[in-house]
Amino acid sequence: MRMNAAVLVAPGRIELDRFEVPEPAPGQVLVRMRAASICGSDLHVIFDGFHRGNLGRPGYPGHEGVGEVVASDHPDFSPGQPVLTVPAPPEDNRCFAEYVCLDARFVLPLPPGGDPGRLLLAQQLGTTIHAMRRFWPSGGEAGCATVLGAGSAGLFFLQQLRAAGFETVIVSDLEPYRLEVARELGADLVVHAPRESVVEATMDLTGGVGADLVIEAAGYDECRARCVEAVRQRGRIGFFGYPERPGSAPFPVELAFRKAPTIEFSVGTQHEPSLRSFREALDAIHEGRVEVGYCLEPRFPLTGAPEAFATARERRPGAIKVGIDLV
Repeated sequence: MRMNAAVLVAPGRIELDRFEVPEPAPGQVLVRMRAASICGSDLHVIFDGFHRGNLGRPGYPGHEGVGEVVASDHPDFSPGQPVLTVPAPPEDNRCFAEYVCLDARFVLPLPPGGDPGRLLLAQQLGTTIHAMRRFWPSGGEAGCATVLGAGSAGLFFLQQLRAAGFETVIVSDLEPYRLEVARELGADLVVHAPRESVVEATMDLTGGVGADLVIEAAGYDECRARCVEAVRQRGRIGFFGYPERPGSAPFPVELAFRKAPTIEFSVGTQHEPSLRSFREALDAIHEGRVEVGYCLEPRFPLTGAPEAFATARERRPGAIKVGIDLV
């Protein structure tokens, strides 16, 4: 049996092709994918040289998906069961294909009666829940937080910062539409970069002290530098965004040395015991504790994958999260 899949044939070029449907190995499940969504890291892989020898692999680099089990060699899963797929990068990232085989430890059952279209967002929400544990591990006085980037991840951080009790949350982005959503989700101040300075806004609002926590959720070196400028003395910085390019990158080491913030990176949510953060994300969405409605459009058929990636890369109006339907 054969299937359709998007395939990265060359840096910056996605095409649609036909491949043999994979067969599950011991401990794996075969999932018929229903929908997938595009992550900012996918754009870096496709357009910025992070493919690392994975050209030509069907479905690569997709890692946010929902579907249903077709065949299983694992006792926890049975045919017809709706699931969230959270593959570990890069070897298992193949969600932009009609079928994918995954180790059962990277598959989670959806809550009974859950909406797969909404629960698809649990993959990225889970990575931000995992990140928040690192960025703000012990609570403490939650005064001001600043988030650079109002894509889907940045807006998930905004909601979690509100739930954590931060008195003030500032959100910066390049796109007015995204900032309007941030306002609706409870941002106290939005900053339209680069016309407005997120550093100046943070300093003005904190009387020149700086933010207790600054989160970079955009994936740009310049944003990481602005985090150092916006944080208070011995505050905390969370780097979530993907590297902008392979190799070394500029960084304001002297200023960071003088401010002495705690800086945390976050990776590896897929390797948490029992996939804890993804499970929490599924529950949070299913129970309505986290809003995801702004991430449900636009959607493209698999045949429109090249246009879907262009839409995400160009941050077209209304495209906070771009989805691909595989049925």
